[in-house]
Amino acid sequence: MWADDAALDAAERGLDEWESSLAERAARAKTLSATMRDLTGTARNADRTVDVTVDSAGLLIDLRLDERIRQEPAAHTARQILETTTAARADLLRQVSDAVTKSLGDDPSAQTIVDSYRTRLIRDPGSDDARR
Repeated sequence: MWADDAALDAAERGLDEWESSLAERAARAKTLSATMRDLTGTARNADRTVDVTVDSAGLLIDLRLDERIRQEPAAHTARQILETTTAARADLLRQVSDAVTKSLGDDPSAQTIVDSYRTRLIRDPGSDDARR
């Protein structure tokens, strides 16, 4: 099948390099997954009455309201919570982007991962999801 031993050796080296590359990529992906699972995004509104923390999926995990918030109408408070949650998700997206870039560099999958998070975390104001 092989014309000579040199061709067989070259084919074996090629397979070994490919296997090594796959193993390295798998290790980086595992490390990145663990890193991203632990990320949280945080934000505080301008007058420091609302603090929000979201988990790695962008879900609200902590909300702290300063007592001064009681002096504001409920609609204002609700708007402040929503805006601060959006800012916390933007902080999370920045961290995801940094972690992905650090781990994968310019690998084409890096931008795909960041775009996927962006789609889930940052709602388009004109979309049906934003009106729910």
